Amino acid sequence: MKKVEKSQEQWREKLSDEQFRVCRLAGTERPFTGEYHLPQFKGVFHCVCCEQPLFDAQHQFDAGCGWPSYWQAINETALTEHADTSHGMQRVEVVCSKCDAHLGHVFPDGPAPTGLRYCINSVAMRLEPAAAD
Repeated sequence: MKKVEKSQEQWREKLSDEQFRVCRLAGTERPFTGEYHLPQFKGVFHCVCCEQPLFDAQHQFDAGCGWPSYWQAINETALTEHADTSHGMQRVEVVCSKCDAHLGHVFPDGPAPTGLRYCINSVAMRLEPAAAD
């Protein structure tokens, strides 16, 4: 996979202010405000920065945390994880493996079968709806 590399200025031109703040500056949207925080969609969620597929809607669940939550990524190469000790916490940051966009965090308190909860900012994704049956 070829990495997408752009300058901060190029990202600012492509993204909304909120997308830039979250994806390029590792910000967080307010809970329960994101477009995708409830699992009511069918399709595939893509990175808003580079369009890489990230999550299938069938793996989304309502964790009650106010952000879209998934128990697995669309595949094992879609995401990269980093230690995050910001804000006095120890967490695992999740970024897009293709463009390094900050997506959110992963926690070990999700449902079976993985036990994971990928807690992702809605603004970092774009839904490609499933084709109608």
